[in-house]
Amino acid sequence: MIYLDHAATTPLRAEVLEAMLPYLTGEFGNPSSAHSMGRRARAGLDEAHERVASRLGAEPREVVFTSGGTEANNLAIKGAAWAGKARGHRLVTTPIEHHAVGHTMRYLEKFGFEVVEVGVDRYGRVDPDELDAAITDKTTLVSVMLGNNEVGTIQPIEEIAERVHAHKGVLLHVDAVQAAPYVDLDVGRLGADLVAIAAHKFEGPKGVGALWVRHGTHILAQQQGGTQERHRRAGTENVAGAIGLAAAYDLACGERPETNRRLKKQRERLTAAVLTVEGTEATGHPARRLPGILSLIARDTDGSSVALGLDLEGICCSVGSACTTGSTEVSHVLSAMGYPPDEARGALRLSLGRTTTDAEIDTACEVAPRVIASMRLGSAALAADPLGQGVGSAS
Repeated sequence: MIYLDHAATTPLRAEVLEAMLPYLTGEFGNPSSAHSMGRRARAGLDEAHERVASRLGAEPREVVFTSGGTEANNLAIKGAAWAGKARGHRLVTTPIEHHAVGHTMRYLEKFGFEVVEVGVDRYGRVDPDELDAAITDKTTLVSVMLGNNEVGTIQPIEEIAERVHAHKGVLLHVDAVQAAPYVDLDVGRLGADLVAIAAHKFEGPKGVGALWVRHGTHILAQQQGGTQERHRRAGTENVAGAIGLAAAYDLACGERPETNRRLKKQRERLTAAVLTVEGTEATGHPARRLPGILSLIARDTDGSSVALGLDLEGICCSVGSACTTGSTEVSHVLSAMGYPPDEARGALRLSLGRTTTDAEIDTACEVAPRVIASMRLGSAALAADPLGQGVGSAS
């Protein structure tokens, strides 16, 4: 199989598993225990905080380990919204956020919060001026993702941060889950107050993520219990997971320049091959995008059927976010970008990763256009003869 769904998840890297193994076997102590085994577990967890913070240009105390990107986003949004409720109830975001953000915003509406979505252009980019205009004296939080998980578009976060912080007391949350392996998350440069990442997007283990919380930023914990993670996330820590995240992120950051260069070349090659098929169009920003995501529309097709056809040919890909697989609705991201439902149904996402080889791209460049063209031909034939009687059949 050729795996071209790295935006959904990535394989666990051997070096990461090796770093985790001691804490899955002999060093299984609870980091809150005072005895020697607990202290060794605590030392490993403290080191994980330090390694992640170092790559973020942050302090170890600002890093909160979570069960993944979804929890990190929930903790950031709900935690900041409830902490700021006395000052205001207005939350500003965009219509192309991951459901971990969008559905959390919808949930908060049930408790009296006002959610305002600022639209995006055809490439999926939000206008900082429009975002600025949506902020009022009742606004407490703005949430904008860094790199879109479906179309790959990168937002102008640094400019957005300047606009947001021109309004006293307003916080900026950034979902950087998809972007973390490919974009430098130096938090001083980004200008955000809350940044979420997830280990399985950069060859770390599933079930662990991290939320960076700028020192001095007040959020309310969303689960109660012990005093772990400086009172911000109760529950016995996933020590092995945190160590795996730190090891994987360290490797991804160190290899980022070379990985990005190679993935961009591979993606451009695959894009050129796929766009030779009539009726196809690349989606997302042509330049300001994540290096490994090729998103496209194949008109007069069903993206799910194309993905299944590619799977039968040995290529794993998706129609968009893995979190919406099985949904009958078209992509909310493409809809927000202005694509009508009949076109959005032909969405396809081919996402590359560090382990993608040039030989795999060679094969994909041959197989993907052939499968897409075949699906379009089949759809055209069905439209011309919906009852399957044959064009020249007698009546």
